[in-house]
Amino acid sequence: MELLIQNGTVVTMDGDRRVLECADVLVQDGRVAKVGRVRRGRRTRRVIDASGCAVLPGFIHGHIHACQTLFRNRADGLELLDWLRERIWPFEAAHDAASLRASADLTWAELIKGGSTAALDMGTVRHQDAIFESARDAGFRLTSGKAMMDQGQGVPAGLRETTEDSIAESVRLCDAWHGQAGGRLRYAFAPRFALSCSERLLCRVAELSRQKGVRAHSHASESAAECDLVRQRTGMDNVVYLHHLGLSGPHVTLAHGVWLTAEEHRLLRQTRTVICHCPASNLKLASGVAKVPELLAEGVQVALGADGAPCNNTLDMFLEMRLAALIHKPRAGPLAMDAWTVLELATRGGARALGLEEEIGSVEPGKKADLCVLDLGRPASAPEGVELASRVVYSGSADCVRDVLIDGQVVMRDRRLLTLDEPAVLEAATRESRRLAAQVG
Repeated sequence: MELLIQNGTVVTMDGDRRVLECADVLVQDGRVAKVGRVRRGRRTRRVIDASGCAVLPGFIHGHIHACQTLFRNRADGLELLDWLRERIWPFEAAHDAASLRASADLTWAELIKGGSTAALDMGTVRHQDAIFESARDAGFRLTSGKAMMDQGQGVPAGLRETTEDSIAESVRLCDAWHGQAGGRLRYAFAPRFALSCSERLLCRVAELSRQKGVRAHSHASESAAECDLVRQRTGMDNVVYLHHLGLSGPHVTLAHGVWLTAEEHRLLRQTRTVICHCPASNLKLASGVAKVPELLAEGVQVALGADGAPCNNTLDMFLEMRLAALIHKPRAGPLAMDAWTVLELATRGGARALGLEEEIGSVEPGKKADLCVLDLGRPASAPEGVELASRVVYSGSADCVRDVLIDGQVVMRDRRLLTLDEPAVLEAATRESRRLAAQVG
């Protein structure tokens, strides 16, 4: 079956950043078949009129926590380590399969309505199957893995696991879910961060991720206090320590990278390890501002992500793009982080964070049809005739997102979710959030 998106302004995000006015995108068998002027064929069963709209690759989050979305607005006013120990870990420990499913359903609903089509997610320690089941049913493109935590200060009983159990469950999940839903679901080994993982666990993750050809996904150098503790324990800086254990390379994505040394910049560039910039989270937790302009200038791979809803408190890529474009300018100058660069972080950069740069991240023939249609004819993003990247990054919002396709399937049409029952998702989220709050106290 063919689907034709007609008469839109196609922002290809290809290597030349081509923008095609009054162009069409033909979708066949879940992939982009043609971009340009396309005549409707006999196989075309559905047409979406994108007149007056922009057609872009769907946004891709390089780091989120779907398990935390139910905790939104319950963890304000804390720095990272206290935030984890006092609020987030107790809530995660209280999760069961039902609450985790409700949290994941709410996550995909928010992401899709904001034009996001894929994400790299870190789950919690238990019930990870519920996250994959939710993404499968929602039609969302997900790379995810259970959080791995075999040590750490202040870890509640519900999150404690042995090294052997953590590895065995991760391997089971990888074997069960990697490549499911026609390849839309993928696994990533997810050691939480250096302070919650033993050296043995991190070494095994380095070995297993290479053996199985999947990603490794962790946090690194998010806060100064975290970095100090890692140095005290290991005698090394965070990224240096992970590299020493084998956790670096183009298959590794590390969230944050706020407190990186010059040596760590060099390691990231040489190993092609991806850093995911999470500006809203880093500001809310008072962690700092990553030196993203310098990282990009040095050739480090960078993506964008929202992190978790309790430290943001949204999963809105438009917010992340706007912040990423603005917060570096007072230090690095008004030309730092131009709109095209930021838009690339949210698309092609995210694709690299998931290891899917050959499949998604741009609107090009042969790539997966993960697309969003933006109605920019609203007062907040008008008038026309302005550079499109600026309209999206500086004045776009989730309210502009009209239609979303993932794997060629329409998952939202005219702002209405088609794979998720939005009222039911909201009802379950409210019910399960209250139940967890009562349980945690």
